[in-house]
Amino acid sequence: MKRTYSQIDLDERRNIARWRTAGISVDVIAEKLHRHRSTIFCELRRNAFEDREMPNLYGYYCVMANDMARERRAKLRKLARFSHLRQSVIERIMHGWSLQQIAGRLQLERHPISVSHETIYKFAYSSDGHAIKLWRHLPEHRARRRPRHARRRHGRRFTPDVNILYRPDVVADRKHVTSLVERVSRFAVFLRNNERQSRPVMDGLIQVLQSLTHQARRSITFDRGTEFTDWPYLQASIGAQTWFCDPQFPWQKETVENTTRRARKWLSREVDPLSLSDRDLADICNHLNATPHKCLGYKTPAEVFRQKLLAQIRRTG
Repeated sequence: MKRTYSQIDLDERRNIARWRTAGISVDVIAEKLHRHRSTIFCELRRNAFEDREMPNLYGYYCVMANDMARERRAKLRKLARFSHLRQSVIERIMHGWSLQQIAGRLQLERHPISVSHETIYKFAYSSDGHAIKLWRHLPEHRARRRPRHARRRHGRRFTPDVNILYRPDVVADRKHVTSLVERVSRFAVFLRNNERQSRPVMDGLIQVLQSLTHQARRSITFDRGTEFTDWPYLQASIGAQTWFCDPQFPWQKETVENTTRRARKWLSREVDPLSLSDRDLADICNHLNATPHKCLGYKTPAEVFRQKLLAQIRRTG
């Protein structure tokens, strides 16, 4: 027979409080209530009264415990009760926002009804979330949430001889999109890079950057790809100081690497970069620049970049 679980009710809480006062152990209480001992431990831990200013009153009180449990369940039902909040959360999940980004942004916007990222996770895996397959838009795309204790640790799966340091140059040079990411705001721009020649790439960068103030393009850091060998031309054209990563160390541009990884939400590895239009790249950038970041206080890169530009204009004006 399939086992079902029911929430602890007030009558059971009265018994728990009375038996604990009498010194009865958790194992005996669980047996008397036909509950698992971990259920009783969890109840005592989560719903005990605690006040740092009145430590002598610490304890488990049935009525107060029942009120605490009801309040907690009410919070978890927010997404079911408030349709406008639920729809906003669903739309942001489908736009690729992480659940932490959604919760943080709601707080930044001073939304009258806020929820934690854990509440959103539970909603995504609830029957309502499964009905619209929200799990497909979560980072791991799992139809069932895996318990933390079940997450496996893997040993070394790959031998040292397949390290990226041994990758042939012909593989490393297969780049068809040039990524620019402003270091402070994380504002991203992607450019088509369908040729091995450096001058067209530099012309594309000049076209994008020349409309910005000098303060917004004081320096650029590249990896050592052949498309950047004409850097003196770029430097002479817009006056941007040029820097380069160490050989075979592109991870030194950590912000760019992270932005490229995040772009995979909308650009799978199966897509041929040569097939992308300028409009496709612009759409991906718009997604990235309109997504809030925890490191930016849950502001978006577009908002922070705009604030920086306005501040520079005021200073120079």
